[in-house]
Amino acid sequence: MMEAQFESMEGRYEEMQIAAAQPEILSDVPRYQKLLREIGQLEPAVNAWRAYRQLLREIDGAKDMLKDPEMAEIAQEELKSLLPREEKEREALRLFLIPRDPDDGRSVVMEIRPGAGGEEAALFAALLMRMYQRYAERRGFRFETVDVTDTELGGVKEAVFTLSGAGAFSRMKYESGVHRIQRVPITEAGGRIHTSTATVAVLPEAEDVEVEIRPEDLRIDTYRASGHGGQYINRTDSAVRITHLPSGLVVTCQDEKSQLKNKEKAMKVLKSRLYDLYRSEKDAAYARNRKAQVGTGERNERIRTYNFPQGRVTDHRANLTLYQIDAVMDGDLDAIIDALILKEQAEKLKGLTV
Repeated sequence: MMEAQFESMEGRYEEMQIAAAQPEILSDVPRYQKLLREIGQLEPAVNAWRAYRQLLREIDGAKDMLKDPEMAEIAQEELKSLLPREEKEREALRLFLIPRDPDDGRSVVMEIRPGAGGEEAALFAALLMRMYQRYAERRGFRFETVDVTDTELGGVKEAVFTLSGAGAFSRMKYESGVHRIQRVPITEAGGRIHTSTATVAVLPEAEDVEVEIRPEDLRIDTYRASGHGGQYINRTDSAVRITHLPSGLVVTCQDEKSQLKNKEKAMKVLKSRLYDLYRSEKDAAYARNRKAQVGTGERNERIRTYNFPQGRVTDHRANLTLYQIDAVMDGDLDAIIDALILKEQAEKLKGLTV
């Protein structure tokens, strides 16, 4: 069964390589890019399958050598090294058969909002945004703010930003949910530890060819930006608010001085939210999906806890605790995300019959 699946995968891979060289495909940029992405997604699995078949041929060759008394000792030594590799590589191949999230290769739009905890929650939201910015730098993703509403003490009421780069969604999707912080706030005179929360939503970035938005379905308003930017933003209507009338979705952007650039960023976020809406409706109602992703922001709902007095970070889904809170807050998230990926793979492997 596994052999049949990989043979089919390899056949599809070879067909796409031939198609990608055709003039009519090369001239159709969106179609060509989509084809290249699919080729890139299949290539690791196909290469692993080909390497496994070569290993099987080497094992068969060593077994044939056993029939020759003069070569039997050499053959046995070869099999001692080849057979453990066969078991290991076969197990690795099974991972490629796990159903893949089709959005894993995409860039992402992320949204952070304070939950329970007042101003301390807003400060925590700002910390999370910085954490993801530092993680983007570590992974080579491009970080761009879309709309950030600051508080007087340096927190954020809402932060919307993008992380652009191949595979961003495959890693950042595990950040969706309620994050909880436990620490002594800077506003706390008595030294008491407070617990606050912030919600994080991660949306796969949509492509123009996938989400069609009719101009008549949009209401676009411009207004004067607020926050950082000095006199320039106070005297120009550079901020943009886009309302998608059929869905009621509203996106604002005031990060750029140019009204045109703000509109482009806002449209990117709107398309991603609509794409997430359509994607979610395939499995469940959109409202249920969003609630499952970000919860209500209450303290008892959380995916991860950042405990500053004890210097620990605990991810409750992976049952993982790290006493490296400074490193994590500086964007060193790979140990947590890798643990979540392995946990998900293990769960999905249980459902495979090959």
